[in-house]
Amino acid sequence: MIPEWELALRLVLSAVLGGFIGYERQSRRKSAGLRTNVLVCLGSCLIMILSVELYAGVEGKTNADPARLAAQVVSGIGFLGAGAIMKEGLTVTGLTTAACLWVVAGVGLAVGGGYYVGALLTTFLVFITLGRLSRLDEWVMHERNLSIVIHTIDKPGQLMHISTCLEDLHLKVKGVKVKEDEDEAMDITDNRNLCIELEVYNRQSVKTVIIVSALKRLEGITSVDVV
Repeated sequence: MIPEWELALRLVLSAVLGGFIGYERQSRRKSAGLRTNVLVCLGSCLIMILSVELYAGVEGKTNADPARLAAQVVSGIGFLGAGAIMKEGLTVTGLTTAACLWVVAGVGLAVGGGYYVGALLTTFLVFITLGRLSRLDEWVMHERNLSIVIHTIDKPGQLMHISTCLEDLHLKVKGVKVKEDEDEAMDITDNRNLCIELEVYNRQSVKTVIIVSALKRLEGITSVDVV
């Protein structure tokens, strides 16, 4: 049986480690912040302790597996992860938050099982990964992320033509926003004008003048701005 002082230590430590990771997420205004990570880590720790204690009570009397409850945490945390993942147009967000919840559950299980070094080291590495590596990624990717604003006549298949043109230039579309262009009047055929905002990744560093020239050759496009 686990002594009461160690039981309390494990629960408090799991809450602290979960909060440590959750604070980083909340500081970036992610959907799963401080409280969510604390609860996931604390709950996982409690379930792991319960699993170990139940097994200790029947050890030698049955073929019970102490890992079965813990295994349900690993699979069940997927429900929270799925709720954190959102799709906006062509952009998928929340994958890192979902992965963070899954790792936090693992930290809770480790603390609940008494593997303190593994839990502490994992928490440290997760914090470094979420904090430092994200800044490195932003620094590396900054020069290759472009915002393209296209003013065009609303024609069937126009967005597909634009997407194909960008693919031919080896530009990867990361996000799309389409809205009615209020600054432009309707053309002589009474077609609406649209403003299409694109977030693209310029992995081959294609020059801006080439991008603008290629898009302007498409029929119906009135102007192109690249930032």
